[in-house]
Amino acid sequence: MRPERKLFISIILIWLFNISGIIGILIGYDDWFLPLTPFNLLLYLVLILWNAKVNKSLILGLLIPFSIGMITEYLGVNYGLIFGNYQYGNNLGSKILGVPWIIGVNWALLVYCTVAISKKIHSNLFVTSFIGAVLMVALDIIIEVSAPRFDFWEFDSGLVPLQNYIGWLVVAFIAIFLFQKVCKTLQYTVSVHTFIAIFIFFTTFLFY
Repeated sequence: MRPERKLFISIILIWLFNISGIIGILIGYDDWFLPLTPFNLLLYLVLILWNAKVNKSLILGLLIPFSIGMITEYLGVNYGLIFGNYQYGNNLGSKILGVPWIIGVNWALLVYCTVAISKKIHSNLFVTSFIGAVLMVALDIIIEVSAPRFDFWEFDSGLVPLQNYIGWLVVAFIAIFLFQKVCKTLQYTVSVHTFIAIFIFFTTFLFY
């Protein structure tokens, strides 16, 4: 299949699933759409891989944020370290030591997307790592509002501590920096559509 056709199909699928999810939840089908969140995130990653040049560097690069994400989330859920004291709900699927495996996929997905976007803004490794980390924190700020309502996760105090955002900024910077050292070629168009789709999804539920 030609790259242009792959890209067109991918963009259509990203927005089809995103808009369907928004509408479905808004009209009251939360119980059907929210448990599909792991599938949705996995689909985004598969679409990126479908359009990218899959090689050892890309696989290794994605394993870096996946592993860092899973380890830091494990420390948070079980010991209150880095992000604070919180627990995951049921709508992100099966867990490994208290952490849904899809969270590792989410870290890999967001790192890939934010790096692709950041590299269009600047070329310096440290600058792109910082821009990417800021983008991830900005998205997390929006997601945190809906996370308890969607039974994704919730902090023990019911309030998101400043520690969470500082932790996200530092961990994301490290993950993005290391990812860029390994993976050099990225698919920009699918990445930006994916990031914007996720951003719009959670921004919608700031108001509804």
